[in-house]
Amino acid sequence: MKKAIIFVDANNWYHNIKNYFNPSDVEINKLAILLAEKFNFQIVEIRWYASMPSIKDGELMYKRHRAWLGELGKKGVKIITRKLQRLSNKDILQKKSAIINNLDLCENCNPLVESVFLDLADIKKKEKGIDIWIAVDMLNLSILENKCDVCVLISGDTDFIPALNIIKNKKKEILTSMTPLGYSTELREKFPYFILTKEILTKCLKDYGKDKKLEEK
Repeated sequence: MKKAIIFVDANNWYHNIKNYFNPSDVEINKLAILLAEKFNFQIVEIRWYASMPSIKDGELMYKRHRAWLGELGKKGVKIITRKLQRLSNKDILQKKSAIINNLDLCENCNPLVESVFLDLADIKKKEKGIDIWIAVDMLNLSILENKCDVCVLISGDTDFIPALNIIKNKKKEILTSMTPLGYSTELREKFPYFILTKEILTKCLKDYGKDKKLEEK
């Protein structure tokens, strides 16, 4: 049976899963088992790549995030973290401008929106090196160290395509998986994929199946 390592882009996971459920209620271990059964591979490892907020961003949020990562670790998930970097004032202004421009507002509306545009938390911060770290690890573990036959990427981000192309050219298999709204069309066109529908995610919820088991007892 082919060996697979699952690489989870936690930021991409969070922002897409929250459209359906609280991301912490969906168990990555259950999804991994589901994928392994469907595609007939053996899971060698689940790797969770996440940015780590600073305690300055809020002690409660910081502690909750640490606790959540701790729970994943207890379930055998390997946690890889990077500190969240703050954007400079120049970067913030540029990102604000890009977002406002994408709204395609009229000449009268544009200055009004710009004048009241709030400093959203996710605009002030950016991930530093998470995508690169995932890409490098996929290349190292699949090609250089030959620890897996299949790289399973839980992300819908196009940034991974160059690394995935190299892995594919080295005769290793690729599988990507994400929800439909957060899934790059280009990623699906180039590599085998599995869409995480609401029905699939429901089967991966923490409490899924518990009521049924109680009824059977």
